[in-house]
Order: sequence, then C-alpha cells, then structure tokens
Amino acid sequence: MEQPTTLLLENGSWFTGKGFGAPPDDGTVGEVVFTTAMTGYLETLTDPSYCGQLVVQTFPLIGNYGVIPEDFESTRPRLTAYIVKEWSHTPSNFRSAGDLDRYLREQGIPGLYNIDTRALTRLLRDYGVMNGLLTTQAPPYDEKLLAKLRGHRSPRPVPLVTRQKAEHFPNDGPLVVVWDFGAKQNLIRELLARGFSVLAVPSFTKAEEILAQKPAGVLLSNGPGDPVDNSELLPEIRKLFDAKVPMMGVCLGHQLMALARGAQTVKLPFGHRGANQPVKDLETGRVSVTSQNHGYAVKTESLPDGVALRFVNCNDGTCEGVEYTDAPAFSVQFHPEACGGPRDTGYLFDRFAACIKESQQEGSPCL
Repeated sequence: MEQPTTLLLENGSWFTGKGFGAPPDDGTVGEVVFTTAMTGYLETLTDPSYCGQLVVQTFPLIGNYGVIPEDFESTRPRLTAYIVKEWSHTPSNFRSAGDLDRYLREQGIPGLYNIDTRALTRLLRDYGVMNGLLTTQAPPYDEKLLAKLRGHRSPRPVPLVTRQKAEHFPNDGPLVVVWDFGAKQNLIRELLARGFSVLAVPSFTKAEEILAQKPAGVLLSNGPGDPVDNSELLPEIRKLFDAKVPMMGVCLGHQLMALARGAQTVKLPFGHRGANQPVKDLETGRVSVTSQNHGYAVKTESLPDGVALRFVNCNDGTCEGVEYTDAPAFSVQFHPEACGGPRDTGYLFDRFAACIKESQQEGSPCL
C-alpha cells in the first residue's frame, strides 16, 4: 500500500498525495520549483542545476518512456525530491531499462504524485518559489515547523555537483576547457560534434591551471544556486578575460562572467524552467524558443562598459545574453545544448567555434 505523503510549503499550504520512489525523511527539504517542459524528464532528473530543489513537473503524465541511462545529463540525480501529477507504471520504449519508481528508489530520491500540480504551480507562480518539506507526517502542522522551514538554507550547491578531477575527451581538433560548475553532458557532446578536444575541469580549478593547458577556448558551464555564493571564482574569471582567451558562458557561467566584470544579479520570483522560453536577439530580431533552468538573472541596468546586452526574454524582458565588446567572449542565460528542449540556438556553438578560429584577429567579435 502506497504511503500517504504531503508537500508542506513554508506559507502553511500543503498538498497530500501518494509517495513513490524512496521514502522521505526530515531532510527532504528544499526550494520548490516548477518546470514546464513537456518532454525530457530524464534530463530534468539528472540536471545538476536542480541540486537541492523539489522539482514539480507541470506536464501531467511523466515516465511513459521509462528510464534510459543513455539520456542522462549527469551520473545521478541531484534534486531533493520529484513531484508529478501521475507517473506511468507501465512505460513503453525499446530503450527503457526500468520505471521511475524503481529508479528513484535506487537513487534515494523521494517522489510525490496524485496531487493537483496545476494548483501547486499557480501558487508558486503567484507567490514565488518557497521552501517545502516532503513528509509522511499528517497535517496539521505547527508554527515551529513552518518557522524552521522558512529559515532553511541549502548548502552551497556548486561544490556538491562539480566533478572532482579533470576528465579528458580526446578529439582531432583544438582543446576547449569546460569549467564544470554542474555541467550537463550535452555541452561536452556539442563541442565534440564540432571537432574539439574537451578537457572538463572541476569548479575549484585555478585560472593559471586552465591557461597552462593552452586552450583554444574556455566554456563556463551551467550549474545550480545563487551565483553570488561563488565569489572565489570571480578573480579567476577576470584572469581569463585579461588573457583574452575566447570564452562562452552558459546559465550560471553567464552569470559568473557578468559578476566578474562588475554587473549584478537578481533572484527571479519563480525562475525560468522549461523548454518553451522565447528569447529575442536584439541585433537580428530573431526570436528563438529556448530551454532554461535558472532562478537568477543578470540585472540589465547593471551591465558595465564593455558588456552589451544581446538577448532578452520575450516574457519578462530580463537579460538572456550579452557580448563582450572588449574581449573575445559572449554568454547566454538559456541552454543552447537544449537537452531536452528545442534546438533553435545550437548555432551558438558554431559561433563559439568561429570565435576561436578568429581569435588571433584583433577585435574579432564572438557574436
């Protein structure tokens, strides 16, 4: 018999459904966020950027094509809990290696289903993301527990998700270093597909160590958490700017590059998470549908000299990408590797390749 399980939010709201996956415990606490993606649940489960979060899928049926290890974006899930309306007990796919319940149990990830995920999403949309607790304790809940929930702060997530040693992916072309702050595997696949050799290095790698590899370019990866919690990285990023090495930033990497140049970031009410975020290129007027997963954004009005706004979100006008007019560098808030998600912006990897090729020409733009 399935265990009745409740999601308690810090404002006192709760949603009771049924548990699946691993059983929750007192530590099943984190920020409750929603993603609007209609496919790619395996990539969502294994995206390191969800570290420490309770992830709600707005699409009602999840798990219909089972668990496919070849589609994972990292070695294991980093999210705290997984919340769906309904999960498929009988997946159908010739590549499937099992179902969600068994996979979550094996990975120690609690799940909750049979709740009104639409009502939960509307609550988060209207009031902003909140801390939540997944528990088998039945309501009601006292103020002491709610106060503890409101005061919860997750540990810095980047050190929890970065690889612990460098990993080389050989190829025939020039070397690109991927600075791993929680990198999705498809970032590396996209670089390999363009002929680059790739060296993925941990977040705690120093700029001198990166430059000692004589890379043709450096890609600063996606990752979880508040960018300002990684202040020790900013001087290292500035050293790469000073060295004029071609750089591309994605998501957290984009935010860290901007912070290193003196910009500021801000927390969004409920973030951008899903595979349907429209983004406009201010230079070409082109609108692309993008995959995104972030709760913070670079403040457009804080961009300093030498940093030009290039992409904006069509829904809320927030900064979605910049180019550096005094360095061979650019960065985007969205995910051009889009796994899962639309492939509209995969061309940015080609632009990075062109930037690397032209980096010896003084003043060559990267966008």
